Amino acid sequence: MRIALAADHAGYLLKDELVAWLREAGHAVTDLGTNGPESVDYPEFGTKLATAVASGDADRGVVVCGSGIGISIAVNRNPQCRCARVDDPLSAALAREHNDANVLALGARLIGSDMAKACVSAFLETNFAGGRHQRRIDQLSNLLEDSD
Repeated sequence: MRIALAADHAGYLLKDELVAWLREAGHAVTDLGTNGPESVDYPEFGTKLATAVASGDADRGVVVCGSGIGISIAVNRNPQCRCARVDDPLSAALAREHNDANVLALGARLIGSDMAKACVSAFLETNFAGGRHQRRIDQLSNLLEDSD
């Protein structure tokens, strides 16, 4: 699977750990930065990741900031992305199964490395259920069309 990751300065250490772990697992990983503790603006990195997922350059994405909230909002500005901010594997699995989430957001200041990996594993291993859930995903897409 092709996975893109991005983070701000608060999330780069966790992002770097996830990049290495995912590569070891055999995934094709694109690291969109940031790669240091210097203060950066999370919207820039959320937008980079959203563009990678929306264009098809990545199958799924993972973003990390201090809380996971700001960067998830940035990703969700792209109508092709459904980004879910989670703290536990069940939420990550349900985001995929029910909402066909294609981006996962994590808060580096809120969860540890092991929990982050458990969330990412659940996110990558869970398939979208379709059925009644597809109708709801379609409605989300129609919200954008109706606003034109």
